[in-house]
Amino acid sequence: QVQLVESGGGSVQTGASLRLSCAASGRIYEYGKMGWFRQAPGKERDFVSAIVWGGGSPYYADSVKGRFTISRDNFKNTLYLQMNNLKPEDTAVYYCAAGDTTYPATAAGRYDNWGQGTQVVVSS
Repeated sequence: QVQLVESGGGSVQTGASLRLSCAASGRIYEYGKMGWFRQAPGKERDFVSAIVWGGGSPYYADSVKGRFTISRDNFKNTLYLQMNNLKPEDTAVYYCAAGDTTYPATAAGRYDNWGQGTQVVVSS
């Protein structure tokens, strides 16, 4: 089974930036899509951003549009999430996910492989 390993989380103050990485054990271009989700304490796992291979522009949750950027490096088999202007409401465990199919890209249930998560804490 493909393994996904996230890194790059941490504790920062409001307005800071972090870049999350997701290293895959397999070739990421063999997936239909890859994405980032997050889960705050006591809340459900929410969609953050996704890339669909051959699907045009990336997808973003409204709450992160203009602040977060998803990207990938096929040679390094790594997915990234650049997070700028972080806010306290961005505090959560961030998960990387990969799906064999392309759509839908925003539904957690349509992803087949998940990482263990990386914690992001933003203080005011």
